[in-house]
Amino acid sequence: LMERKTHVKVNRKEVMLAKLRKSCSCTPKKLKNFVMDFLPVLRWLPKYQCKEYIWGDVMSGLVIGIILVPQAIAYSLLAGLKPIYSLYTSFFANIIYFLMGTSRHVSVGIFSLISLMVGQVVDRELLLAGFDLNDDAPPALGDGSLQNDSQSNTTAFNLTVAGMNAECGKECYAIGIATALTFVAGVYQVLMGIFRLGFVSMYLSESVLDGFATGASLTILTAQVKYLIGIKIPRSQGHGMLVITWINILRNIPQANLCDVITSAICIVVLVTAKELGDRYKHKLKFPLPTELVVIVVATLVSHYGKLNEVYASSVSGAIPTGFIPPKVPHFNLMLRVAVDALPLAIVSFVFTVSLSEMCAKKYAYTIRANQEMFAVGFCNIIPSFFHSFATSAALAKTLVKTSTGCQTQVSGVISAMVVLLVLLFLAPLFYSLQKCVLACIIIVSLRGALRKFRDVPARYHVNKVDTLVWVVTMTASALISTEIGLLVGIVFSMLCIIVRTQRPRTALLGQIQDTSFYEDDLEYENLSSVPKVKIFRFEAPLYYANRNYFLKSLYRLTNLDPNLEAARRKKHEKKEKQHLKKGDHTTANGLGIGETTLQLVPKQIDFQALVVDCSSISFLDTTGVNTLKEILKDYKDLNISVLLACCNPSVIDSLKRGGYFGKDFGSMQEMLFYSIHNAVQFAKDQK
Repeated sequence: LMERKTHVKVNRKEVMLAKLRKSCSCTPKKLKNFVMDFLPVLRWLPKYQCKEYIWGDVMSGLVIGIILVPQAIAYSLLAGLKPIYSLYTSFFANIIYFLMGTSRHVSVGIFSLISLMVGQVVDRELLLAGFDLNDDAPPALGDGSLQNDSQSNTTAFNLTVAGMNAECGKECYAIGIATALTFVAGVYQVLMGIFRLGFVSMYLSESVLDGFATGASLTILTAQVKYLIGIKIPRSQGHGMLVITWINILRNIPQANLCDVITSAICIVVLVTAKELGDRYKHKLKFPLPTELVVIVVATLVSHYGKLNEVYASSVSGAIPTGFIPPKVPHFNLMLRVAVDALPLAIVSFVFTVSLSEMCAKKYAYTIRANQEMFAVGFCNIIPSFFHSFATSAALAKTLVKTSTGCQTQVSGVISAMVVLLVLLFLAPLFYSLQKCVLACIIIVSLRGALRKFRDVPARYHVNKVDTLVWVVTMTASALISTEIGLLVGIVFSMLCIIVRTQRPRTALLGQIQDTSFYEDDLEYENLSSVPKVKIFRFEAPLYYANRNYFLKSLYRLTNLDPNLEAARRKKHEKKEKQHLKKGDHTTANGLGIGETTLQLVPKQIDFQALVVDCSSISFLDTTGVNTLKEILKDYKDLNISVLLACCNPSVIDSLKRGGYFGKDFGSMQEMLFYSIHNAVQFAKDQK
């Protein structure tokens, strides 16, 4: 046996107290490091290499800003809010992440999946408060309304259901719900950062995230179809929204607006063609074509001068005011209503941001701090919630555009924010005549990446069938039930798959590779030779309470011997022999003499005298696992078969020692435990 190192026992209480004293102490140097860590911009901005970085940052910032404006206006449809709030969100998120983020390339701002999750909560609360979810209902003005048009048809509601005693209209209440939801999600993210709960993201596997994104994309696509064809149907809410919406769409197709249908067809053809050409010739283009902006400008001009709203009743965006609304604290009573909804929103937002940050850091050879990313995205939600903004996250498409246009640092984010600010202060009213069907086209075309995941299903299935099943279940639940339930179903199902895999792992009997000291699965490899009088059993999973029975059944099946049944058979045989002796018959039922009977107690089918258990794949043992090994040790010993353990890792050995597997003084440990299968086999051969 190899001699184990003696580890000095650490007094955990003293260690914890020392860490607490260190963390609570305050020195000028420590305070400076804390501020520099909390605001990473203070570290890298003084070292900014202007001549080398400025051109790439300005170009990528301008391109992202040009993309942000139409996307922000479009994604307001998903969130069920006015376009001005989406512009606020894009502006503040870029500024705050510039100050607090550790990734140089990630683009944080408005994101389709997050907007959808916000919109579902907003719609539900509006419905519970008694508002009409019809987008074309007259706007209701309240204390948070942006418009002061006295000629508009206004209806105010005195809302006491959520604890808001002041009169508040539909738009005011909707942004109140969105800001409360955003604030709570940000608080969750900051708390997760404080308590270092970033490990939660580990339970969202790639299959779960891809399935969730694809299922949510189907929901987004479905929600935009009514704008594409210009029909007026109520916004579906609750579980099964996708099916209900499609039923309503099919029922109301005869009411489709021909002007919207033609506009949508033209816009989709132009956008898809431009995207495909951009993907094909991206190596020749210095920056992506601003197709969305061109489409929006042209469509707005055509709609304005063609009077499509007045003549053809085409639905338009309406007035988008300029400037900023005075900040307002999110309402506490509304926070209580959306506290549960904010949790999946916080987790999804954080996971997408960190995964994209790590992807960029790996590609461009620098490091990020996941915990600081948690703080950054948390404050990107908390602070803007006071300025009538909603939840944000990193977005893959804009991040890829950033990296492809020469982005070097987050200075590009400030440039993008300035572009959005220009629209907020001066250009927003120009989008009054923009048709909603054009915005829907932009949203749908932006879903190409997520919807293309369907083409990857055969390849995914070829790589891993279980992961494909997780993807299908998550996608189906996200689309047919709801996004939040779909995410939960995906996490639970992926965990169940792991549990099932450990409950019924691969088991095998091993044979020896000829003329070597190595052993492999006898069913998987040719030309393996069996070891006389020795069975070698491999179990490819931890041994714990959930797979104990499977371990025993597999062992008995592969060795063709159940020691309990054999022991019972022997007892029955001995009982019959005693009965024959009492009768004075010196021959047994088999026709053998009493002296020969003893030789027959071990049946002919037992063709081995030693069982070697390959523990190389057993990562840990619980109490049940230790007791199981002790049980087979005793049962096989009763049949004069020795049980030898090989390739145990130190934690398994420690568990066996604590469980008393080797006896009190570990005296027989050298005859029961071996560091290789070959050593165990050689020992078994040397035994008589």
